[in-house]
Amino acid sequence: MNPKKENIILIGMMGTGKSTVGEILAQKLGYTLVDLDAAVVAKAGLTIPEMFELHGEAYFREAETAMLQKVLSSGGQQILATGGGAVLQPLNCELMVNGGLVVALTAQAEEIIERVKGDSNRPLLAGNAEERIRTILEERKHAYQFAHITVDTGSMGADEVAQKILTHYRV
Repeated sequence: MNPKKENIILIGMMGTGKSTVGEILAQKLGYTLVDLDAAVVAKAGLTIPEMFELHGEAYFREAETAMLQKVLSSGGQQILATGGGAVLQPLNCELMVNGGLVVALTAQAEEIIERVKGDSNRPLLAGNAEERIRTILEERKHAYQFAHITVDTGSMGADEVAQKILTHYRV
């Protein structure tokens, strides 16, 4: 793999900084930023909460996989910020590992809760958001282990996280 021509794929729980760090990486490298959730929404013409409500989570996950395949088949020099649940499908994990440098962003539950509180565009947080975040973290604690590198975003600013990723990417 020649990383200079490959994608950087950001995975991790919601609220770990994938979109923010993705923007910084794209700017620094001159790469295209692709927010996978936003691409799915644009193609479906529905918000994520609408997709969940009208068609269920399985519909959204199928659309997510189809968009992931499309984005990764379009070439390199992309920063791909995935949704937190993109790793739930084994096919997605395989596509990502073969599609570029996979970077798992992590953070403690308290940090994630602080970052996502009040975000109405997260249907998985319906009800008690704090409890749901802790449950999802537990359910997915091993789901991100296939990543090439892992960066804890809790104690670093987004620029520091991006720099750490770039250091690995350029090796």
